[in-house]
Amino acid sequence: MVEDLQMIYDDFKSSNAKSIEHLETELMKIRAGKATPSMLNGVMVDYYGTMTAIQQVANITTMDARTITVQPWEKSMLNEIAKGIINSNLGFAPQNNGEILLISVPPLTEERRRELVKRAKSETEHAKVAIRNNRKDSMDMVKDLKNDGLSEDSTKDAEAEIQTITNGFIKKIDDLIDVKEKEIMTI
Repeated sequence: MVEDLQMIYDDFKSSNAKSIEHLETELMKIRAGKATPSMLNGVMVDYYGTMTAIQQVANITTMDARTITVQPWEKSMLNEIAKGIINSNLGFAPQNNGEILLISVPPLTEERRRELVKRAKSETEHAKVAIRNNRKDSMDMVKDLKNDGLSEDSTKDAEAEIQTITNGFIKKIDDLIDVKEKEIMTI
């Protein structure tokens, strides 16, 4: 029974770690006014009939705090990459100079910053829901063990341990959103 409980804890921690990892990825997509190559993560490009991540067909760098450069490995891909960036709804209008694409990242308005904070908070809420769902699944597994003969005290201890783990992950999420909110609101 002890091994079963440990397995439940480990699975719970692993699932929650994946939720945190997903949240970090989503928060990276929310820009904070500074140009970064990761802003184009998730942009898909039609590469000879196959939808491919932009990082696999071009080199993405930043020239300065307001400009992203995209240099395709094949010049023939310039228009397809530009189309992929426009279709990704990031609000960027790439400029094609025949060699590379230049993307100017406009400064954020106060209103836009507030929208981005709302979006970030929405993402954190999704992560919290995922962790709560993981907690429910783990609690159900503990109840199944109780039905299979786990003592009442061990059941209570297991439920308390799961709640402690949950609280730790929720705190991580709160810390992540605090950092991201400061990053977005700092001019």
